[in-house]
Amino acid sequence: MKPAPFDYVTPASVSEAAAALRDHPDDAKIIAGGQSLVPMMNFRLARPELLVDISRIDELRYIRRRDGWLSIGALTTEHAVETSEQIAAACPVLTEASRWIGHPAIRHRGTVGGSLAHSDPSAEYPLVAALLDAVVVVEGGDGTREVPFSEFCLGHYTTALSETEIVTEVRFPVLQPGTGWAFLEVARRSGDFAIASAAVMLRLDGGIVAEARVALGGAGPTPVRVRQAEALLHGRQLTDELIVAAAAEAATVARPSSDLHGSADFRRNLCQVLTLRGLKEAQRNVHS
Repeated sequence: MKPAPFDYVTPASVSEAAAALRDHPDDAKIIAGGQSLVPMMNFRLARPELLVDISRIDELRYIRRRDGWLSIGALTTEHAVETSEQIAAACPVLTEASRWIGHPAIRHRGTVGGSLAHSDPSAEYPLVAALLDAVVVVEGGDGTREVPFSEFCLGHYTTALSETEIVTEVRFPVLQPGTGWAFLEVARRSGDFAIASAAVMLRLDGGIVAEARVALGGAGPTPVRVRQAEALLHGRQLTDELIVAAAAEAATVARPSSDLHGSADFRRNLCQVLTLRGLKEAQRNVHS
């Protein structure tokens, strides 16, 4: 199929893009890499009357480290994140998540900001953003605001963005020394959307868990933090028995739905298994 007819503009700045959205608040869509929006338009699941193409706003392409944060411009491609030595040193779980996204051709076009704005609950970057309490910077409407990811992602393909706002930057915290991490997912084929996924971060101090974070993808309408598991792990010696108990919490928290790729029970079991494997991998990464 082909998309429904639409108009097309290519603003040279964020302010110009925001103005185009203000002029068409009900029928405009931002397009960056187009890896999600274009297929939806081809199937006529999305029918914008105006496409605002921000791909030429080069000021939104950057990776910067400052004051304990890694700031990534919204138009930075997934390939740039995957291959960045700076990101690999500061936030390696983000590097690993990038490798799971589609195929190389997709990662060369898809963008960090686009992934978060699309808000697919099975996508990799929203899962890492939930795990690390990322901050999303948005611009337009009444100016610039910083939105914690926990307040940004509201549901399936739904965010806190107003109709006149654009994602301009995403900030991830730099991981501290002594931190291990893991990112795992299961898909029918390499490059397919994840059936279920898990991201884990552990910081150990003398073998004791000083900080633990566990997040699940494909387990509900948004990425899910398994805070019960985090509380169970905190302040304790990390044993195999404790890891098994923490992974069991993932099964109780996950609220997946059934579809042709797998039942809710299957996805719930995957969440438990991936959490268990993720915790063990994160433990190994602390010492690697």
